[in-house]
Order: sequence, then structure tokens, then C-alpha cells
Amino acid sequence: MLVARDIQWNFTCNDSREKHRKVSPLSLGLHMTKLHWIKCGIASLLVSLSAHAQSATPHQSPPTAADGIHTAATSSLLRELDSSLQRVVARVAPAVVQITVNGYGPSEDQGHKETAKIARQHAIGTGIIVDPDGYIMTNAHVVEGAQRIRVILPPPPADSELELQPIHAQQILDARLVGIHKQSDLALLKVDATHLPSVPLRSDLRVRQGELVFAIGSPEGLQGTVTMGVVSSIAREPDPDDPMVYIQTDAAINPGNSGGPLVDIDGNVVGINTMMLSKGGGSEGLGFAIPSTIVNFDYENLRKYGHVQRVTIGARTQNITPTMAKALGLSRSWGAIISDINAGGAAEATGLQIDDIVLGVDGRPILGLPDFIAALYLHPADRVLRIEVLRGASPMSFNVPVVVYHDKEELSDIPVVQKNLVRRLGIFVTDLDEKIRPLVHGDRSDAGVLVVAQAAGFSAVDTGLEAGDIIRAIDHTPMQSISQFLTMIHAFQSGDPVVLQIERNGKLQYLAFEME
Repeated sequence: MLVARDIQWNFTCNDSREKHRKVSPLSLGLHMTKLHWIKCGIASLLVSLSAHAQSATPHQSPPTAADGIHTAATSSLLRELDSSLQRVVARVAPAVVQITVNGYGPSEDQGHKETAKIARQHAIGTGIIVDPDGYIMTNAHVVEGAQRIRVILPPPPADSELELQPIHAQQILDARLVGIHKQSDLALLKVDATHLPSVPLRSDLRVRQGELVFAIGSPEGLQGTVTMGVVSSIAREPDPDDPMVYIQTDAAINPGNSGGPLVDIDGNVVGINTMMLSKGGGSEGLGFAIPSTIVNFDYENLRKYGHVQRVTIGARTQNITPTMAKALGLSRSWGAIISDINAGGAAEATGLQIDDIVLGVDGRPILGLPDFIAALYLHPADRVLRIEVLRGASPMSFNVPVVVYHDKEELSDIPVVQKNLVRRLGIFVTDLDEKIRPLVHGDRSDAGVLVVAQAAGFSAVDTGLEAGDIIRAIDHTPMQSISQFLTMIHAFQSGDPVVLQIERNGKLQYLAFEME
């Protein structure tokens, strides 16, 4: 659930757990622009403070009537700004929910993904109600491996500033997972409720660097927390090996904010908070949100199909650097270049070539890899993609048919309800049925039991089993189902010798041990 990418910084997904683990839009009736409001408010505050300081300095002239008028005007302006910001929070906050998850996930000391250990976990994150009929968007890593997902609706406004609002039973709703997209780190939940407060998603928002934004969520489990900041960057790619592009903000984001909204001063959802860069584990003003265009695209796909339908043209692109341009003799030292083309793919069939510089996609200019990724990500599955490239000094245009796909599942994506914990061996297993076979390498037989993962926290015998192993037999008895496997395992006494015939990476081998 928590993802860690250790470069010089720690990528921290913002969900709160029992253990700390490192990872990886309402009209306000304003008569001025957003930036003008902010500048006026800050400038007036500074003027007011300066006037106060001068009045407190000895040997200065006493306040005049003009000073009083100026101070009153300043206070009025700040109160109006303050009231406007309060109205934004009051509009959005009722649609922000706390999400609690019980389930299984990778343990802290996991190694390679295929040999990861799974442990019992409890997670707290945030979600935003995007449809009054109970549809909620959150982060995929918040609900990954969930056995039970519950949504806690925010309490009604208190009559008194010091009044504590207890959580009532009717505020806690069971939620089901409609769909999940791990690459974008987004998931869609559904609760059985109607007429809920909601903030609809939009795909036509234009986010600007420097604009004021709010992050609302449950950092460290503190439900309904609001923090404020600005958009630090509108397109940030923190990991060069990850094609995802994020909105960067200095609004405080901490563990537990994951899945919560980043909103502008009009109450529009401009992004879903997903992670932060931190050396110490807390907010350092480097938070990242998934842009609303991607959130809306994934929401519509997950609600309609249960997964995200994306397109590909069979080509890979990279950012052009000055060094690359000089060495390859390119006509420009910036942009996106086609670095690979799949044999037999649509790009090759239409005439695209390696070293073509991408100028535009569907009429949108491409200034770099993030622009190309976004254009391809949001391209409709039923339309031909129009791409303009620069080959040498000659501009060219191609119509490329797209291929629709959705992310291939992995062993870790198998729902927990399909996993069976075998405590004596410290493993999770599942039947090798038609849904599971495409995920494994075994091709010798349709019968067997698949090891999904190792289980952490169990004093089990060292069997040598790894995730992905297919158990074909126990002591020469072929395995046909989980029930048969469990029956035989439970029949062994402590000290009995056991031999498992397994298939690993397409090859058969024996694992021998004594039962404990």
C-alpha cells in the first residue's frame, strides 16, 4: 500500500497506518481576480502591520483620521477575503470523507515484488464524493489489499467552536471497490447512499502556477483538516522512470491526506493528493496531486468498465536533452523524441520512425514527454490519433490507429477473498483457475495450487516456497484444489517429512522439509 522510492528524497504516500513505512472547482461573487485578492490581502496586511508598528514607536506623530479610515478599509478587505475562503471550505469539506481499510499488504521488510511478504494492515486515508449517489474517488494505494473498506462521513457543523462532534453509526458506511488503476494510483468506491454532498469532477480546468489551493483530508487520522498553499508547479515528473505527471503544491500534505482533494478558491477539484517528498516523513512543502483531467478520465472509465481503458500506438518516447540533441544532430534541443517502435505495431505501419521529434498530438502542441503522455492518456479509444512530427528539417503528419488495453494484473492484484492463508506454511494460496493462469508462467498442467505471497508474522516452517510457485503435488499426490491441499497439510504431524513438487519459472523441482 505504501510505496517507497529512495533516490535522494523519500516518496511518501499519504496514508496513515499502524506502522510507519516510507514509500514512493462555486462562485464566490468576488469582484477581483484571484491573484489580485491575494496580493491586496497580503499587501494590506503588511501596511496594517507597518502602521501599527509606527504608532507604537516613540517620537512619532499621533494617529490621524486618515489613518483610522485606512485601517478600517484594511480590516474590511481582510474580513471579506477571510469570509470568501471560509465559504470555499464550507462548500467542499462536507464531501470529503475519511476512509479506513482493514486488509493485507506488503510488509515493511519486503524485497523483490515476486517474493514480497504480506502482513495484516490497517490504513487511514481520504476520499472525495464526486456523485451524490455514493461514488467516491481515492488513491489506489489506500485501498490496495483491502478486505473491508469503510467510509466515515464528516460530522455536521457544530453549534459551538469548542463542541466535539462524536461519530454516529449512520456516518459510517461500508464501501465496495468498483475499480482500481494502480498506474495512476486512483480507485473508485461506492457506498449505498443517496443525496450525499458532492463536488463533481471537471476536465476543462486550467491550473496556473502560483494560484491559491487548499488540501482537505485526514492527516494522521485527523478528519476534516484543511491546509492552504499555492500551486508550485503545474507539471512535475518527480520520477524519471514514471511517466505520470503531477501538480506540485506547498499546501501541507501528510500521511492520511492520500485520496483527498486539492481545490482552488472556486471550490473546483484541481487534483487528488497522492504523495509527498520528504526526508523526515512529514510535510516539507513538497506535495503532489494527480491532475483533475486524469482523475476525471479514470473516474469515467472505472465507473463504466471497472478498469481504465487506455490506448497505445506501439511507440516509446523520451525527453530531448541538449546533450542528446548535439550528439544526434537534432534540429532542436527540447521536446519529445520517438526512441523505439514496436515491430508490427500501428506506429511502424503508418510510417513513424525512430528519431522523429513529436510536434503535436490531436492538435495539441507537444513541448516534452509529459505533454505526449497526457495526450495519449486522454485520447478517446474510438478515434484515430493525429500526430505531427519533425523528421530532420521536414514536418510530417500521420494518422495512427490506436490499440485499446488496460493494465495487466499481477499476483499482488488478486483480491484477498481469493487468497487463503495457510498458517502452518506461512503462505497465501489460491486455486489455479482460468482467471489466474494468465498471470503465471506455468504451462505443464491446469491443476495445482498457486502461492500468491508469503505471510509475515507467522512462526512457520522454512519451506523455500516463493510467490509465483505452483504446487503440483505433495508426496507424489497431485494437487487439484485448495481444499485438497489444506486437508493434506493439516493431516501432517510435527516432525513429519514433507516433499512438495513445485513448478517455478516453467521448471519442476522438489522442496523437502519437516513439518513443525
